[in-house]
Amino acid sequence: MGFDEFLTTHGEEERLAPNQYVFRQGEMDASIYVLRQGILKAFYLSESGSEMIKSFVFPGEIIGSLASAHWGEKATFNLVALDESVLLKINFQLLYSNAQSDLNLARDVMDRLLRYGRQKEDRERELLTLSAESRYRALLEDAPDGLRRIKQKDIARYLGITPVALSRIRGKSKIQHLE
Repeated sequence: MGFDEFLTTHGEEERLAPNQYVFRQGEMDASIYVLRQGILKAFYLSESGSEMIKSFVFPGEIIGSLASAHWGEKATFNLVALDESVLLKINFQLLYSNAQSDLNLARDVMDRLLRYGRQKEDRERELLTLSAESRYRALLEDAPDGLRRIKQKDIARYLGITPVALSRIRGKSKIQHLE
């Protein structure tokens, strides 16, 4: 059985309203999620309460707190819906145990985890090596339609800059973002 079939058979659909949390930093969550519709925001809260956005999740992507789902620790980040969203929720341990005895499922899970790891590697490289303008251009290339539904302040936080700096980048380089 492949991952998509496993998801259809064992996944539970969850519908979220805008600003509804999937899970919060510090909570336990034993599931992983595949987004079917909407946009999710994954973010950290610092000790001072500042929000730092680690990623936006778009339809077809998978996300979950592996620290919580696999290792039984508390989730290290928050996951919230930015607009009406539909997710398929899968118990990670059920997926993990089934993948141990099903080679097709194991391959599909490995492929998804490798894509996820690649996204994380790309994000890290962008943060460490690219200018804010280059990071913004990369984000526009990756998700041009999705960005129309994300607030400018969230895009700025994702890029690690202020909303004013983002406005300057957009104005200076004639990069447009429709809100």
